[in-house]
Amino acid sequence: MKQFANITVLGRDRTGVVAKVASFLFEQGANIEGLEEQVTRGQFSMTIQASWTRKGWQPERLLAGLDTLAKALQMEIRFRYTERHRLQRCAIMVTREPRCLAELLKAFAAGQIKAEPALVVGNRGDLEALARGYRLPFLYVPWHNRARAEARVLHEFDRQEIDFVVLARFMKILSPNFVWRYKNKIINIHPSLLPSFPGPQAYRQAYEQGVKIIGVSAHFVTMNLDEGPIIAQDCFAVRPRMTLKDIIAAGQKLEAATLLKAVKLYLDKRLDVHWGIVEEV
Repeated sequence: MKQFANITVLGRDRTGVVAKVASFLFEQGANIEGLEEQVTRGQFSMTIQASWTRKGWQPERLLAGLDTLAKALQMEIRFRYTERHRLQRCAIMVTREPRCLAELLKAFAAGQIKAEPALVVGNRGDLEALARGYRLPFLYVPWHNRARAEARVLHEFDRQEIDFVVLARFMKILSPNFVWRYKNKIINIHPSLLPSFPGPQAYRQAYEQGVKIIGVSAHFVTMNLDEGPIIAQDCFAVRPRMTLKDIIAAGQKLEAATLLKAVKLYLDKRLDVHWGIVEEV
C-alpha cells in the first residue's frame, strides 16, 4: 500500500531547483508520480506528486529535510499528504449569489458528496446565515487588498487542512500565487459555455449577441481567467421572447447542478488533466 503526497515549491526563479528537490525526494525513497513546473514573471512554481512504500515512509524525517531544503533554496516548500480512507476537507468560497452554495450544502448534509465541508469564505457577509444554518464556520474576508486577503485565506486553509476548494459564484480573481498552491484542486462554475464569453456578465454578453444556446461550465481554475480545464458543461435553448432575467434564472439552476456534478466527479477520482484537457479515467 503506497503513501501519496503533494509537494509545492514556490519562490524566485533560480537554477537547479528541480534537480535539487527531485534528488532529495529520491534520497528519501520517493517515487515521483508526476511533476509540473512553471515560471511566471520570475516566479518559480512547481508541484510534485510523490509516493512511498509503507516501509520507506518516514514523515518526520521528510518534513525536517524539506524545511532545511526550503531555507537553502530560499523558497517556500509546502507538503500535503493524503491519508487513505480520510474524507477530503473542502472550503467553499462565495460572494452573494446563494443558489450554488445552498445546493452544495444540501448535498453535503444529505451525504451525496463524499467529502467534509470545513469552511465557507465570503468576500461579503451576505451568505453567512446560510452557512451557519448548516453549522459551518463562515470567514468574512474583505477583498480590498487582494494580497492581504489571500494571505489570510491561505493561512486559514492551512489551519483547517483544506484539501480542495469550490468557488460557488465567487466573484473575485485569484492570483497565480493562490492558484498554484491548489493546482487542479480549485473548481469554479462559470455562466457560459467556455471558451465563449469569459469574464463577468457572461449571460448579458450571450443575450446581446443573440445566442440560441446558452450554458454553464465547471472547470479547474488556472492562472488564466476562465481558461482552465473543463470538467462538466450543460446548456439550454433560448426560447422566443426570453428576457435577460429569464436567461439568468434558467442559467442559475444549471450552475448549481453542474457544479455539484463536477465536485462529485472530482471526488470519485475519475479525472485526469492531460495537456490542459480533463479526461474521465
